[in-house]
Amino acid sequence: MDAQLSLLVDGQSELGEGVLWCERRGRVYWTDIHGALLHSYSPATGEHQLWPLPERLCSYALTDDPDLLLAGLASRLAWLDLRDGAVTTIVEVEPDLPHTRVNDGRCDRQGRFVFGTLDERADKQAIGGYYRLNTDLTLERLPLPPCAIANSICFGLDGNTMYFSDTTRQVIERWDGYGAGGPARTSVFADLRGSDAWPDGAIIDAQGYLWNAQWGSSRVARYAPDGTLVASWPLPVTQPSCPCLGGAEWNQLFVTTAWEHLDAGARAAQPMAGGLFGAVVADARGVPEARFGALP
Repeated sequence: MDAQLSLLVDGQSELGEGVLWCERRGRVYWTDIHGALLHSYSPATGEHQLWPLPERLCSYALTDDPDLLLAGLASRLAWLDLRDGAVTTIVEVEPDLPHTRVNDGRCDRQGRFVFGTLDERADKQAIGGYYRLNTDLTLERLPLPPCAIANSICFGLDGNTMYFSDTTRQVIERWDGYGAGGPARTSVFADLRGSDAWPDGAIIDAQGYLWNAQWGSSRVARYAPDGTLVASWPLPVTQPSCPCLGGAEWNQLFVTTAWEHLDAGARAAQPMAGGLFGAVVADARGVPEARFGALP
């Protein structure tokens, strides 16, 4: 296990999520979903920027234009221009399901944006789904089971495997053959049932290992390609939500966190909850985030 994660930005995000490293800008981005804010931080200069948004930003992807993001807003996918904050709708998501919103998402290795939805009601039901925005801007539903809280979406280095979870089920699953299309034959990759760990955001590193932020467990876990837990990084807060690896040497771990659902006592005990944490890791490297393969 490497150095302890330390607070980089005291963002006070109710639901910090979706952290991504942009190597072209040398900055890390993340969202405070409930605050409808996009954050950006430069490790080199310490500069912290904020973009207020007209709707909750739940996930997003980089594009070949470093000033333009593909935004997964609560109700729709849209272009987000970082120069002026302009939002241009591409397509609505599940308009017939008033209780769902967009949740976790990430580009696959082919440059398509894959995301899932969640049921916002307290009594979560598996009414959402997993979708892919293709580079011709068509939206298709993937042949995966309905979900209550879609999470842990990431892709093997060769683009053929998709990892995902319904957080309420406490398992991370894998779809081998994703890149070839066709029926989804899935299997359990990591089983967290019976623990205090609930799978949230996930990434794949340069060795093909999966890193997962585990809500409720105060840790980020690293799994070998066969699903064996090989390392974990503790945090001083209980609700880590998403990891990424970046920095100039691709060896800096960034982790978003949240104070959502914490009562007054828990918040007082975790004053850094909602912040962005970071640490240099010794034996792992990240890979550049896949970018969405189209522009307006």
